[in-house]
Amino acid sequence: MSTHPGFQTEIEFELPKGYVDGEGTLHRQGVMRLATAADEILPMRDPRVQESEAYLPVIVLARVITRLGSLKDIHTGVIEGLYASDLAFLENLYAEFNAAGDVVPEAVMSKANGVRAGGLQRIAALGEA
Repeated sequence: MSTHPGFQTEIEFELPKGYVDGEGTLHRQGVMRLATAADEILPMRDPRVQESEAYLPVIVLARVITRLGSLKDIHTGVIEGLYASDLAFLENLYAEFNAAGDVVPEAVMSKANGVRAGGLQRIAALGEA
């Protein structure tokens, strides 16, 4: 995990179910980095989000997840292939890890498989800003 003086910039996670790639390999451990302004703004220009705001979390998560198992490239196709429970887990993790002004990494890490609901609200709120 990467840290910067005063705060943590990446967090490790374990998906409740895991992503199964085209070769049948299960990927559960991953790393998510803190989102930048561009990570939250640029997806709003994507035609897929313009067509359906429900696609916003897919693009945002593809931008901030830096590692998932042995996968070299995390893209929207990978996020689309997640089980719904894993997508919800990542949305919640994103919301808690990127909470404005809050230092939550230890709290987030201690909830590895029990992150509370509400992550989609943070990502969905991007479309309302």
